[in-house]
Amino acid sequence: MTDCVVLAYSGGLDTTVAIPYLKKMTGGEVIAVSIDLGQGGEDMESVRQRALGAGAVESIVVDAKDEFAEHYCLPTIKANGLYMKQYPLVSAISRPLIVKHLVQAAQEHGGTHVAHGCTGKGNDQVRFEVGFMNMDPDLKIIAPARDFAWTRDKAIAFAEENNVPIEQSAASPFSIDQNVWGRAVETGFLEDLWNPPTKDLYAYTEDPNLGNAPDELIISFESGVPVAIDGRRVSVLEAIEELNRRAGAQGVGRLDMVEDRLVGIKSREVYEAPGAVALITAHEALEDVTVERELARYKRLIDARWSEEVYDGLWYAPLKRSLDAFIESTQENVTGDIRLVLQAGRCVVNGRRSNHSLYDFNLATYDTGDTFDQTLSKGFVELHGLSSKIANRRDRDARNS
Repeated sequence: MTDCVVLAYSGGLDTTVAIPYLKKMTGGEVIAVSIDLGQGGEDMESVRQRALGAGAVESIVVDAKDEFAEHYCLPTIKANGLYMKQYPLVSAISRPLIVKHLVQAAQEHGGTHVAHGCTGKGNDQVRFEVGFMNMDPDLKIIAPARDFAWTRDKAIAFAEENNVPIEQSAASPFSIDQNVWGRAVETGFLEDLWNPPTKDLYAYTEDPNLGNAPDELIISFESGVPVAIDGRRVSVLEAIEELNRRAGAQGVGRLDMVEDRLVGIKSREVYEAPGAVALITAHEALEDVTVERELARYKRLIDARWSEEVYDGLWYAPLKRSLDAFIESTQENVTGDIRLVLQAGRCVVNGRRSNHSLYDFNLATYDTGDTFDQTLSKGFVELHGLSSKIANRRDRDARNS
């Protein structure tokens, strides 16, 4: 049987050149699969035609924007998904969706191999390949950039030798990955940690120092799902897109961080995620009002662990599924409205309301009408500190003996 390679195709130089390269290397056919995740930019039909022009026997474009928003971004909102308390998993949550559609294409078209353009230094090789292993372990995996030292220079040389049309003038010094949830930028001069990002690096956000008037808005949630902005009903995708525009115009969502990669190295990454940051900020604020204290404390631990699982490419792993179930169970009462002020790169909560609120004004107030029985507090404090009081007394006695 002739080999058939299903390639995750972005339309850029590396994956375009990979089509004739994979054909030559395997002696088989190549099917290009491109996923529209709301990344914007080039028309997807142009991307499809470029793959065919490079020699793909089939070029498939999947409009997965709503699927991505509903089944990948929304769980990230509910989990307040931030790796290392900062990164909203922009690339990490897109990889399992790409894997899903590549495997489907392989099964529908008789694919024997799947291929991606990741290097051996990054996280994405793990996210892709562990995903393939989980969804269809019979598929063989090809990673030219990693396994055959496929560098950019080699890709250009191969293109010239084999008459593959490329646009070198459009080449960027950065490695960029983007979708509707955000934008990730690395390499180039950013690899020197002392170099600040330049203005031309950003595309989703305006300069936060422009002095724009503040933008105040209300995000409404139902069971953890953003359902309206300023009273207008929206889908999850529409909520992300509108907040990308409005929060992005205020410079919200810029991140410059050194993160711990799964492969054991530290890397400098610059992110733009205005909609993601606004939605997670609002969701966390509503949980503060509606989720009981002990559950909220434990959920914060689970949120961090969920983010690590997803970052580490374990979207389809048993632990991730169990964490999903726990997180979903916490969202029943996360219903209400959060008012945000967006300005100068900041996203500030200044209003909260919910019919499921656990905030009791009569217990919280210090004014007349206070119903909190302060006479109970003396005994509570004594009992709360009793065990540490006894332990410290023992330790003092031991030091003094």
